[in-house]
Amino acid sequence: MRMIPLLGAGVAAAAAVRLARSRRQRSLHPLGCSLTGELQVWGCPGPVGSELIDRPARHRVTVRLSKGLGTRGGRADVRGVAVRVPGPGRPTDLLLSTVAAGRWGRRVPMPRRTFDTTYGSITAYRAGGAKLYLLAGPDPAGAPLGRTLESVTDAAGRGGAGLLLHVVRGGRVQPFGRLSLDGVLSPRRDAALAFDPIRNASADLHPTGRLHGARALAYRASQRWRGVTPPPRNPAAVERTAANR
Repeated sequence: MRMIPLLGAGVAAAAAVRLARSRRQRSLHPLGCSLTGELQVWGCPGPVGSELIDRPARHRVTVRLSKGLGTRGGRADVRGVAVRVPGPGRPTDLLLSTVAAGRWGRRVPMPRRTFDTTYGSITAYRAGGAKLYLLAGPDPAGAPLGRTLESVTDAAGRGGAGLLLHVVRGGRVQPFGRLSLDGVLSPRRDAALAFDPIRNASADLHPTGRLHGARALAYRASQRWRGVTPPPRNPAAVERTAANR
């Protein structure tokens, strides 16, 4: 498994270069488009312990699709999808990146040449006292997103474009909802968005583990570095994530 440390080192080096050049812009996922959409949730066959996943509902959402290192056009890159689901107190932010195939591959960020591919949470979430992973992938019944950000916005404008969302638990992959794209936000609104899956998370569905705990610092530092307002502080959520609860 030497490939994983080498890949991680390469990604870290590229991220450092991006950070050095990123004043007033995102250090990671600098190129992207933000859209409006709808998240339709129907749930899994058995409850996972998260209201967002278990309760059938339709949510108006904000979505950002992006390229991790900012390569141009349809060139390979670690692509990302971020979803903001409004909530009564604060929103829930879900951030996924393109991953490899298989049980262990789902934990490795992987460059892809298209947005019609598999995205994963990389590390675990905790819901109902158990760990699970989140996945998103192409909807066989939907319109393709294509290879470029321009093709994504075109697909959203035509309608029918989206992704299926899945939960991975106990070795089973179970679809629980569909993300539909239906509008494009302005570049100004895209630049102002500040996602944070640590602070913008509910007690019954949140990232877990030390890696996510370290990311909590990185998100806030990056957002202040590029001059946008971070989400409100949430010490309890940061502690809960880092403590693996």
